[in-house]
Amino acid sequence: MTSSIPGDFPVIDHRYAIEARNIVKRFDGETAVDGIDLTIKRGSIFGILGPNGAGKTTMLRMLLGIIDPDEGERFLLGSPNPISKSHQVGYLPEERGLYQSMKAYDAIAFMGALRGLPLATGRRRGRQMMEDHGLGHAADKQIRQLSKGMAQTVQLLGTIVHQPELIILDEPFSGLDALNQGKLERLIRAQADNGVTVIFSTHVIAHAERLCEEIAIVANGKIPFTGKVSTARDRLRPQVTLETRNLNGPWRAAIPADCQPLGHNWSFTLPESGVEPLLRALIEGDAGIESLSIERPGLHDAFVHIAGEAVANKMAQDTAGNGEAA
Repeated sequence: MTSSIPGDFPVIDHRYAIEARNIVKRFDGETAVDGIDLTIKRGSIFGILGPNGAGKTTMLRMLLGIIDPDEGERFLLGSPNPISKSHQVGYLPEERGLYQSMKAYDAIAFMGALRGLPLATGRRRGRQMMEDHGLGHAADKQIRQLSKGMAQTVQLLGTIVHQPELIILDEPFSGLDALNQGKLERLIRAQADNGVTVIFSTHVIAHAERLCEEIAIVANGKIPFTGKVSTARDRLRPQVTLETRNLNGPWRAAIPADCQPLGHNWSFTLPESGVEPLLRALIEGDAGIESLSIERPGLHDAFVHIAGEAVANKMAQDTAGNGEAA
């Protein structure tokens, strides 16, 4: 993180593409982002996960300098003035928009020009990028003549045509079919392989599980979790699915007391003691194992658990606050 001495400029940790400390944003008295701390390493693919309305877009806009926080500080590519780094950033907002009468390669060049790229260079790169992504035949078509997936690809290419150090994508998979989602995932990986930092927000957890090493979960304007995907998944214990020939015996003591079978099938959370004691109890107690599987919870399960806890805690705090006010 950063540190500062009174009267001095803050010391920046240049390992990070993004640093934020206790940033807060309010609109009409309502807190949209509530004291968020965040660091994102350079060269990583980082996912920001949360339901609609959680504060993801507001947070991204503050990090980019589009809006200023009411409290706290943020640094983008080492600068406390994010707008000064805009030529090194590619940003794809959730609310997409292209000039419908523009030719596709011109639209890419125009987006690059907004970040300081000469138009001639943007046009040349735009044609080549469309060719590289299997859209060379559509380079001279107007945006209105393209399918939705093709138009979104054009806008994404326009986001990276100036070869930025940092790419921020707000809900980039929204509205794309499975084929185009796969193409976008490959493009994101290719950018990261070239050392570019890629940050994307999403409420579709599968993309983050496939692409990200680290994530932040946003709920009610706060970040209840940030860290590795594996650490988030470890918040929940593995789940056991078991089928037995017998329904009773000493082995039942190894299964949680509140677990009742559905026929001869059992589903329960793996006990703290682990797999080996469970297996030993089932075998020695003559459960008659027909099938046994132990599945580690996915990121979706962890997200629901962590975000759900955050929402429940916020409701409890609000209820307590209202009670004190009364």
